[in-house]
Amino acid sequence: MAPGRYAPRSSPAVHCEPEGGAAPRGPYGEPHKFDPSFRGPVRRRCCTDILCCLIFIFVIFSYAALGIVAWLHGDPRKVLYPTDSSGQFCGQKETSNAKKPILFYFNILKCANPSILINLQCPTTQMCVSQCPDRFATYTEMQLQHQLGKSYWEYYRQFCKPGFNNPDKPVSQVLRDEDCPSMIVPSRPFLQRCLPDFITQNGTVTVANRTSFKDALEMARSITELQHAAKGITGLVDTKELSMKVMEDYAKSWPWILLGLLLSLAVSLVFILLLRFTASLLLWTTITSVILLLAYGVWLCSAELSRLRHRPGSNVAIVEVGLQTDLQVYLQLTQTWIILLVSLGVAEASILLMLIFLRRRVRVAIAMLREASKAIGHITSTLFFPVITFLLLTVCFFYWAVTAVYLASSGEAVYKVMSPEVSCLHANSTCHPETFNRSNISKSALCLGSQCLFAFYGGETAYHRYLFLLQLSNLLVFLWLVNFNLALEQCTLAGTFASYYWARRKPQDIPPCPLLLSFSRAIRYHTGSLAFGALILSVAQLVRILLEYLEQKLRGADNSLSRFILRCLQCCFWCLEKVIRYMNHNAYIMVAIYGKNFCTSAREAFFLLMRNVVRVAVLDRVTDFLLFMGKVLIAGGVGAIAYLFLTRKIPVIQEEAPNLNYYWVPLLTVVIGSYLIAHGFFSVYAMCVDTLFLCFCDDLERHDGSSEKPFLMSPELHRILGKSSQLH
Repeated sequence: MAPGRYAPRSSPAVHCEPEGGAAPRGPYGEPHKFDPSFRGPVRRRCCTDILCCLIFIFVIFSYAALGIVAWLHGDPRKVLYPTDSSGQFCGQKETSNAKKPILFYFNILKCANPSILINLQCPTTQMCVSQCPDRFATYTEMQLQHQLGKSYWEYYRQFCKPGFNNPDKPVSQVLRDEDCPSMIVPSRPFLQRCLPDFITQNGTVTVANRTSFKDALEMARSITELQHAAKGITGLVDTKELSMKVMEDYAKSWPWILLGLLLSLAVSLVFILLLRFTASLLLWTTITSVILLLAYGVWLCSAELSRLRHRPGSNVAIVEVGLQTDLQVYLQLTQTWIILLVSLGVAEASILLMLIFLRRRVRVAIAMLREASKAIGHITSTLFFPVITFLLLTVCFFYWAVTAVYLASSGEAVYKVMSPEVSCLHANSTCHPETFNRSNISKSALCLGSQCLFAFYGGETAYHRYLFLLQLSNLLVFLWLVNFNLALEQCTLAGTFASYYWARRKPQDIPPCPLLLSFSRAIRYHTGSLAFGALILSVAQLVRILLEYLEQKLRGADNSLSRFILRCLQCCFWCLEKVIRYMNHNAYIMVAIYGKNFCTSAREAFFLLMRNVVRVAVLDRVTDFLLFMGKVLIAGGVGAIAYLFLTRKIPVIQEEAPNLNYYWVPLLTVVIGSYLIAHGFFSVYAMCVDTLFLCFCDDLERHDGSSEKPFLMSPELHRILGKSSQLH
């Protein structure tokens, strides 16, 4: 067999068990060398981490069962559509509410905040209507106006309970039985619910040009009470209007957005092809271009600051301006340009300092990228493997989202006692609307005016009691599957590039279809190891998410100690997640090459990196930084072209630019999409560099460059990386 081919079946390097016993020891007490006859990813393998593999397969089947159970019990309409006090959906076809898609609240003053409105737990009668009220009126005013004409009652009765048609009924009895609302206020639908139509005039919040009004009992009320009952509604309404304009902009500009993303795809491919032949020139050109662009940005910010320095109103703080959809508002503030100037200046200084003090390490990183370009040039199919990962991640995301919605909408209608009396002992207790009027609760003196109203969807069974745990399980398995897919990509690419490195004659000794071969090895033998590493990372991520949730819950509480502890825990788990992610990344490379279990691979990767810690410092961050600048250059270049086009500054095609509400909507989409596309291609480069680096370190320990044990690295890689330990 040729020296570059896989080791023969009789080679001791192919044993499923790790070497031990008489192996030489390194400075950390670990096995210092592997089998000297090693020539690439081992061919004879056995399954690793079988127990974790079986657990992972069982969890996948259980996850599928959970989705089926949630689908059988859930109804997404319970989440997407509002429900009246009887538990009927507003706007549901073939019901009495078919033409009534909007939910109306009899007494919105009983609703404390918008979250209560959206969760359908406001302690007042709720009914479906065809339209929201557009005027101020009280039941008392309606009775007086009814004597002059029936039109007043006909308008008011559409907000009363169906079937009620007695405008002469005393106000006290109407309010007691909640036949009609005590008053109606101008409203507009939001999230299919009638909410007060707040308008700000000269800094004063009004409703229909009023700042105060009287209810049916002639009690003075202020708009502030309405505002408190629906706190934040104006912001939500503005958000809805903004979202509508954003969707309109997307509808007008989606062909140009697609064209911009295709352009970024083409530029990324051209960039990678140029790296194959002119890596040094292209990377130094990229670094120079980024430096010049940052310098131009610093000069532009300085010029704008000089221009705005004496303009009235330019010294207003950004916090005082608040959230504005027109970006030109922020560009007229000196604080905006100061922030940009400082940010660009720090970035420029950081790059220059890195080039001054780490120039030799930059050359080493460029040499490694040049070698990676050769590997990818021989195995071009690796560039498109992230597309498979993206499709798998998309399937996982949609399955998780659909399952979460169905779990959230599981259960039967639950009715609670709603009483205006604080002293009612039965308030919030479960009731049955069919028998409530005959029960002792409705007749109790402490619960006058109480009603049995729909509260939410739930239940008393074991399934409903553990819905929260099922949602947590749904989230954990989702994170596990996502991390497993990413691990599968890393292990597959690592095995592919390792087969390139250990081939003595390139490309003759590279095995046929190396990507498919590496993928099949990872699935067949190492599913358990990949699942093990993914589970460890997923648990750390879940803990971080739970800590974020707790912080949100405690945000309103005046407890600085608990917030401090949570922040410390979040910081610790953030660091832990980064460490686990880095260790997993290198462990997957070792799994792909040597076929050992996850723990053994992680330990050997750690000690191998520790024995080459200086070289790690040379390559790790510097290479990532070079690739990051390539992503920024591609995204920034495509974004600059999109900006010139959308602002009609390209004379040849300025008439083709669509008329938009906010040009930054498609611009940000193109920039972010371009960065993600470039990241997808460059992530293959990063994986190739890391794999070749670990193979290089192992190559140095196995061989000495003699005719009996020659190095398999390229002469250039040996010349530069072999001396990198002497760099400072």
